[in-house]
Amino acid sequence: MYINLSSSLNYMQYPNFIKFIFYTCLSITIFGCKKQNGDGEYVAYFGGEIVNPNSRIVLFCKDDNVIDTIKLDKNNRFFIKFDSLVPGMYSFKHEPEYQYVYFDKNDSIMVRVNSNDFDNSLMYCGRGDLKNNFLMDLYLKNEKDKNKMFEVFEYDINKFNKNIDSSYQVTQKYFEKKKQEIQWDDDFDQYAKAAMDFHYYSKKELYPTIHKIRTGKDVYEVIPNGYYDFRKNIDYNNENLSSFAPFVMYLHNMLNNMGSINYHNHFSEADIALKTNINKLNIADTLIKNEKLKNIILNNIAFGYLLEDQNMINNKTFLDTYHKYSTDKSSKNEINKISNAIQQMKVGGNLPEVILLNQNDEKVSSNSFANKKTVIFFWTARAYSHFEAVHKKIIEFKKQYPDYQFVAVNLNDTQSEWKKILKTYNLPGIIELRCDDFKDIKEKWAINKIHRTIILDQKGKIKNAFTNIFDTKFEENLKN
Repeated sequence: MYINLSSSLNYMQYPNFIKFIFYTCLSITIFGCKKQNGDGEYVAYFGGEIVNPNSRIVLFCKDDNVIDTIKLDKNNRFFIKFDSLVPGMYSFKHEPEYQYVYFDKNDSIMVRVNSNDFDNSLMYCGRGDLKNNFLMDLYLKNEKDKNKMFEVFEYDINKFNKNIDSSYQVTQKYFEKKKQEIQWDDDFDQYAKAAMDFHYYSKKELYPTIHKIRTGKDVYEVIPNGYYDFRKNIDYNNENLSSFAPFVMYLHNMLNNMGSINYHNHFSEADIALKTNINKLNIADTLIKNEKLKNIILNNIAFGYLLEDQNMINNKTFLDTYHKYSTDKSSKNEINKISNAIQQMKVGGNLPEVILLNQNDEKVSSNSFANKKTVIFFWTARAYSHFEAVHKKIIEFKKQYPDYQFVAVNLNDTQSEWKKILKTYNLPGIIELRCDDFKDIKEKWAINKIHRTIILDQKGKIKNAFTNIFDTKFEENLKN
């Protein structure tokens, strides 16, 4: 999601845009400065250009609610004037990507982004750009740090603490330097500090779980006193941060850590998942008193659980607890939609029909898979490493299990993008199709992530609708 000022893109390739962005930023900045002299004026401007757009619109949002739908012109540019825009954190979306943009009073902000490399190409200019460029740069630094963490999670507790503390101190110095240079106010400071602090706190919450996964060693008993002292200083009811990803992701990681079950011997995996997620619901209800924020967190727990564990009896038990705590009627409807979709994906049932497209732009019904054992998997160009890894794995399985047909479904690329990618790869024997209506496939097949695999038997009946090709036990589904 945020900006690297040293982006590898060569902006001299876009002289018309540079001219446009320069004069537009100059004019709206001057105009914005004039406007701020008037008492009660909250005029603000937002615009820019989307290179290689995925659609013809940009959504301007506050707390995940769409405020304005802005159309791109023939040059893929957009521009809007707000007669009154309350200062604060907003976001703009160009599906499937989004990013944050912070507005002070009378800010005039322009963005330029290439949808093929959304976060790394994003740049801001105009009045208010320094704060947003800082957030973007901090985001990219955090993302780069995440990619280095897998090895660090294998360290013993002392070495791990030393590593992340050192990294945090470097970020703090950078933070203080930029705060002094930009002179931002307290409202922006809560977001800037949250972006810094919750990345660090998340690493501490993740360590026990990931360390055990990667090393097999349980460190819960050797975690030193004071390790979680930072929790005491967190305002779990800060509604301003209720839709801010670093904070929401931290709460997710914290609840996973606090809700985990360590006495595994007496329970099945399905029962452990149920107990863990009910624990998380109980902790969230106790810890978070702000109704809006609590509902967001409860919904996140519910979405995650319902798309992982598919024990129907356990699902009902979980939903009973969820409904006891949640007061968000609209989101409950969404949770119920997922629950109903899952009910339609029972073992032995028929796969609900969806219509897909082939490379000849012809419609293909999923009912056509009914005459042979089938493995259906998903991918998108937005996750290129997964695209390559999953196809490599499928090619191996195809050699071992020739009685299966393997169907790849692209989820959210355009028809032209999808065809272009397939032309560059040799993918023998795989049926490549594309979903042209993600909402339909999401609602009917309960799809919300690419790490999902559906297996059908020789009659087209569902054998396992909720597995993962990279699961160590996946191959057992093909042998039985």
